[in-house]
Amino acid sequence: MSHKPTTVNELGEFTVLIDARSPAEYALDHIPGAINCPVLDDEERRIVGTTYVQVSAFEARKIGGAMVARNIARHLDGLFHDKPKEWRPLVYCWRGGMRSGSFVNWLRLVGWDAQQLKGGYKAWRAHVIEQIEQRAPQLQLRVLCGPTGSAKTRVLQALATEGEQVLDLEELAAHRGSVLGAMPGRPQPSQKGFETQLMHRLTSLDPARRVWVEAESRRIGRITVPEPLLQRLRESPVVEIAASPAARLDYLLRDYAWLGDDPQGLADKLGTLRELLPKEVLAQWQAWALEGALPLLFEALMAQHYDPLYARSQGRHLAGLPAAQRLQCEDLSDAGIQALARRIASLP
Repeated sequence: MSHKPTTVNELGEFTVLIDARSPAEYALDHIPGAINCPVLDDEERRIVGTTYVQVSAFEARKIGGAMVARNIARHLDGLFHDKPKEWRPLVYCWRGGMRSGSFVNWLRLVGWDAQQLKGGYKAWRAHVIEQIEQRAPQLQLRVLCGPTGSAKTRVLQALATEGEQVLDLEELAAHRGSVLGAMPGRPQPSQKGFETQLMHRLTSLDPARRVWVEAESRRIGRITVPEPLLQRLRESPVVEIAASPAARLDYLLRDYAWLGDDPQGLADKLGTLRELLPKEVLAQWQAWALEGALPLLFEALMAQHYDPLYARSQGRHLAGLPAAQRLQCEDLSDAGIQALARRIASLP
């Protein structure tokens, strides 16, 4: 049972991945599939750090050592009490230092073939960045564009049911990419968490087959699309959904109906546009929001905000837009979206 440095390329050789960092660090981002078994919780980590700065490294290690021992004992008594001798855990902390090292030593004393991830989470983070940089330029992207209300996200989902490869960036970012784009009940991940999910998705795609993706700006809510992927998206061939205004409005009223459940929240969201709109226009839109007059509000948003924004941004950012294949569409019902997806999937 050798004790050797383990790299991110060997993750699949272990029974379980153990993230020994604090819960807050784990929540920010972690290796997919890892379980959080902190050797210091958030408050303990704060106490040790403060002691290190204000007293001494020795006192910090003395206090921290007792905390680490108690927490490891708790994990041994609880989550690990029934693990067989053949169980092989891989443990990591921030940079492969004392937290994961202490954990591994105790697990090995028990008799398990525990190993420590060389470089810790920082090594994983470098791996994520490297993989995105390598894989994004290889993607055979086909970009779906169209003004707000063209059901692009739903079309992506329908394309997946037709056997096409899709990359749904808004699903990964938990945001629809507009002023009203926050998803109810789904906070956005951290930037690092988004990039980990993105890398995981990229590794599942076949680079020899086309991948459908929605046209996105540099930011999706507070998430930034990594530059290698953004550049690949902007230089790729484009398919434009040319849906009628009536079909788009009908779709928006169905897809964003939940906004009517919180009139004040909707009015507050619209307030973020105050720098872009005349005061009287914003006041009218917020009044419609408070009244629940969504048809009037959404129609005005399309005509006076989203469509002009689309006209300005897409031509600047999508090199393939002048040569785009345009598909007319008068029906964005569920059946209409599925039919549109079939038309797109049949394109050469």
